[in-house]
Amino acid sequence: MPSVTTPPADAAVRASFHFLQTLLRDYGPRDFAVTAWDGSVLEADPGRPTHFTIVLRHPGAVRRMFWPPNGYSLGEAYVYDDFDVAGDIHAFFRVINYLREMPNGIWRRLVLAKALLALPRGDRPRKGRQAARLSGARHSRERDEQAISYHYDVPGEFYQLWLDSRMVYTCAYFTRPDEDLDAAQLNKLDLVCRKLRLKPGDRLLDIGCGWGGLVMHAAQHYGATAVGITLSKAQLEIARERVRRAGLEDRCRVEFQDYRDVTGSFDKVASIEMFEAVGAAWFPTYFRRAYALLRPGGLFLNQGIALSGWEKKPRSQAFSDRYVFPDGELAPIHYTLKTAEEAGLEVRDVESLREHYALTLRHWVRRLEENAAEAKRITDEATYRIWRLYMAGSADGVRSARGNLFQVLFVKPDKGASGLPLTRADWYA
Repeated sequence: MPSVTTPPADAAVRASFHFLQTLLRDYGPRDFAVTAWDGSVLEADPGRPTHFTIVLRHPGAVRRMFWPPNGYSLGEAYVYDDFDVAGDIHAFFRVINYLREMPNGIWRRLVLAKALLALPRGDRPRKGRQAARLSGARHSRERDEQAISYHYDVPGEFYQLWLDSRMVYTCAYFTRPDEDLDAAQLNKLDLVCRKLRLKPGDRLLDIGCGWGGLVMHAAQHYGATAVGITLSKAQLEIARERVRRAGLEDRCRVEFQDYRDVTGSFDKVASIEMFEAVGAAWFPTYFRRAYALLRPGGLFLNQGIALSGWEKKPRSQAFSDRYVFPDGELAPIHYTLKTAEEAGLEVRDVESLREHYALTLRHWVRRLEENAAEAKRITDEATYRIWRLYMAGSADGVRSARGNLFQVLFVKPDKGASGLPLTRADWYA
């Protein structure tokens, strides 16, 4: 990482640039620039395109980025504008990955810590959306409601800026890389309904129904009687209004309800990316509840984000746990399947949608960036930055195979009979 051509006059700028050069000395050819609060520029390597620029906002920016050395200081420094990323935020994650994987020998850590703590503090108030503060026992009904409310009770207009027209906030299904988001989300809704082999008169439960996209689609196009549940009051209000406008109130309804409190019998159950909020300790309860709600021979489709296969146990993500999905946990797929089978469900199909999720997230990031000014007006600067960083980071995670996303189809056997055809041909007819 070369020095600037002309050394900056400001001592704090020189020290900040020097620290970054030391930190990134093994990064390789540098395709980004760094600018400081006084206008000084650390250029990209000669002959390299500048994919993005790290913009240091004040003398204490670098210290705020890396101190204390935990899993969220860098994210918080970005969220609260100690620094900005101008340009391609997806390319910025090459730096994040370098920092994640860099050697951490004790001598180098001591040298870096000494240099970092010599930089100005530069404390500034952190305005806008704050980290989640939940109360109560982890994954109690009351605390889960707080966690869901923290993420989803942002004004619906914010989500409308960058989601598709049906407001589907889960991985889409692309038939080609250049397919538009609306078409890909329609593909996904159809795929879920086909995998569940929905037919007129089927009773469908959607656990974590969002703004009602799946239950409306199932009722309107497959003749199902659909019930969706959510713990977001903001989602509930919008979903019910959308159902009313579509004239589907006789076949489709949305309730404010915890999955543990649902009663009744259903032919089909879907849970599309609600699973991440369950918590590993509650996986057995979750799958036993799905089993109890299904009639014999009923089908359950569970779509969820997963850790990569070499991860051994479920875990939360530090930045996400504070600012995105508090109390959320991701599990490797083998852990999910094991727990479901122990609850009595039979695994019938497992499909990875990893590439589809990366494409979906890139669509969302692009659409959010295109509507940045309006997003900040509806919410605030910090909220915009949280979602931009979180979605770009998620895209990098699945692109690099550190994470995955699976659709898993289960059946509740009826005295050993699945009631399923011998092939999947009808799914793709």
